[in-house]
Amino acid sequence: MKDIFCKIIDGEIPSTRVYEDDDVLAILDISQITRGHTLVMPKQHYDSLLSCPKEILTKVMMIAQRIGQAEVSILGAKGVNYLANCGEAAGQTVPHFHVHVIPRYVAGEGGFRLEMKSQDTSKMNLPMLAKEIGDALK
Repeated sequence: MKDIFCKIIDGEIPSTRVYEDDDVLAILDISQITRGHTLVMPKQHYDSLLSCPKEILTKVMMIAQRIGQAEVSILGAKGVNYLANCGEAAGQTVPHFHVHVIPRYVAGEGGFRLEMKSQDTSKMNLPMLAKEIGDALK
């Protein structure tokens, strides 16, 4: 069964398109967390950033960067958040890789808030953790 983004890509569901080429589609998010909130996605289905081939990932991110640049220069955004949720535990609600490009105008504007709270690392072995992650990259 097709997810909602596959249906949008295929023209079965209407959308407000910002950018489109053979591999990438960018649309305004129907929710508009902030003015100009855009979703950038590959036209071919990949469940998340984690399964997307690097060539397509690069294209998606290049378009996301250009959209963020336009939002700063044209819309007057003071900054931009880029967000890609990977998996349900990370808040991914549509199982189709996409990047949120969220222009920011003033702190706390709109319905988006990002807060990172550091953990107590006194009981973590950070060198061992770094080694485990690094070894997986070899």
